[in-house]
Amino acid sequence: MSLDSVISPQLEAQSIKELERILSVQGSQAKLVGANGEQIIIPDSIYQVLLQIVHAMASGKAISIIPQQQELTTQQASELLNVSRPYLIKLLEQGDIHYIKVGSHRRVRFDDLMKYKQQRDIKRREGLKELTQFMQDEGFYDE
Repeated sequence: MSLDSVISPQLEAQSIKELERILSVQGSQAKLVGANGEQIIIPDSIYQVLLQIVHAMASGKAISIIPQQQELTTQQASELLNVSRPYLIKLLEQGDIHYIKVGSHRRVRFDDLMKYKQQRDIKRREGLKELTQFMQDEGFYDE
């Protein structure tokens, strides 16, 4: 499975913006129409994912779709966390992120990686909040 992101080409930008507008209409039910004219209402769970994807693409962001149980190489995992591979390996060996070994290679489950990322982001926000409060208490911010 490739983790390569899909970035919308400029030529498709207008169509993607129009699709975003249509999908964003509240209370509408989206349908998928096949080449043979067969129609089916898109289930809400898929509709919500589609809406998020189209919104991100309309904003010019890259999209990657990864199944929750997907096992990633250390290179893929480090790229997703935006850290170096050696730093990721340090996190694995410290036990910060669960991993398995396949032969001599480490593999990280996507959901374990996202769990770590979520905890890391919470700690960062708390630290920033504490720093901001300290700076305010010390008078570094004018009221």
